[in-house]
Amino acid sequence: MDERRTVKVSKYLSKHLRHQPERIGLTLDENGWVPVDELLRAATRHGFAFSRAELDHVVAANDKRRFTIEGGAAGGAGADRIRANQGHTVTVDLDLPPAEPPAHLYHGTVARVMDAIRAEGLRPMARHHVHLSPDRETATRVGARRGRPLVLTVDAGAMHRAGHVFRVSANGVWLADAVPPQFLLLRG
Repeated sequence: MDERRTVKVSKYLSKHLRHQPERIGLTLDENGWVPVDELLRAATRHGFAFSRAELDHVVAANDKRRFTIEGGAAGGAGADRIRANQGHTVTVDLDLPPAEPPAHLYHGTVARVMDAIRAEGLRPMARHHVHLSPDRETATRVGARRGRPLVLTVDAGAMHRAGHVFRVSANGVWLADAVPPQFLLLRG
């Protein structure tokens, strides 16, 4: 599968497993799962057919590990289901247990939003959670999607001790409801 096709299928999956499942007639369960065979049929009906092999390749090759496929209760390929690991704008409960974060986590952003971040902290905006990275390199890549990146350090240990809940998705992205400004380690 060539890289352009991989990216195209990945973006299609993100759009329909995170933001607009109804656009192609999908209904996610409460935890964001949909049967793989339903996804493949819906994509074909919608005019964007891809094979199970292509789907498996996209899930395995995605460096951000955006999606998870798991076998269903009945077992066998027909019972497999898929979901996006995080980043939903539709209501889902990822059913992730609370987790103790490392002392520091990181958030990639850009300079134009820093005044709001200094005043309000990090908010989920259209998503359900604020996404935090376990390392500066990942946060830099995230911030670079919107321009010249700035990496913020979050005092996750202090936040956790203050009673804030963290969860970690299957692909290692840390999730918090919000990050109040007092837990951001800002210079100047």
